Amino acid sequence: MSVITKGLTKTYNKGTTTAFNDIDLTISDGELFGVIGPDGAGKTSLFRVLTTLLLADAGSASVCGFDVVKDYKEIRKISGYMPGKFSLYQDLSVQENIDFFATIFETTFQQNRHSIEEIYTQLEPFKDRPAGKLSGGMKQKLALCCALIHEPKILFLDEPTTGVDPVSRKEFWDMLHRLKQRGITIIVSTPYMDEASKCDRIALMQNGHILTVDTLDHILANFKETIYAVKTEQIYKVTNILRASHHVKSAFSFGEELHVTLNGNANEVNIVDILKSFDLVTSVTRTTPTIEDVFMAMDN
Repeated sequence: MSVITKGLTKTYNKGTTTAFNDIDLTISDGELFGVIGPDGAGKTSLFRVLTTLLLADAGSASVCGFDVVKDYKEIRKISGYMPGKFSLYQDLSVQENIDFFATIFETTFQQNRHSIEEIYTQLEPFKDRPAGKLSGGMKQKLALCCALIHEPKILFLDEPTTGVDPVSRKEFWDMLHRLKQRGITIIVSTPYMDEASKCDRIALMQNGHILTVDTLDHILANFKETIYAVKTEQIYKVTNILRASHHVKSAFSFGEELHVTLNGNANEVNIVDILKSFDLVTSVTRTTPTIEDVFMAMDN
């Protein structure tokens, strides 16, 4: 197994603030695993413990068979880490950053160029440009190159696509799938629920807790709630009205519509009747649950 955690817990401010609590995870070799949750869920703190940058307060964790406390030096040799915030040297050029990280890991760019060739080909025209003057997508590719230059067995990528344009996001995930084919274990955190479909398995994380761990298909198949899509031009008003009804279990906005779940034997007729009483004309239809629906249901 690439990662095993048991009862892993991390707090801040002398134990008054919990980053994550009682985390049990098992991630297989060669897996593309997603940790999905909003800001403040505990994803970054978890990654920092697994990459030996922070010490946990309780529990245990191992990476590729090495204990994160006792064997931290070994873990750093075999791990690649891409933090959420761009943390390379912005005054150094693209090439200088890559050469620097290669030196840290006691290798050279020329020796391991083959391991980053696909990505480097896109960066090469800008190799003399300061890293701070790259676009968001190019910064992302440079950071990935620096994380891969020593040919790690496992990659930890903390929100790598946050703030990146949709085209660059797609390109990045395509690159990750090709890296997976080389046998590299990849663990990605993201706040974007739609990226769940790009992972072999996912962990939904909120408020420092793992809500569930499974494949996306299994998570959706096991979700038994009926979801109703309510289309209206007055989303805020309709949301408040529905949430006040005893028929309604939940009502959340999803783009230009609301997704609603109901209590007991209530159905779409009850939703229509509620809104008709307020002279609100809407469209109510059943819809297929998404990972966002599952997450909202688990979090309530």
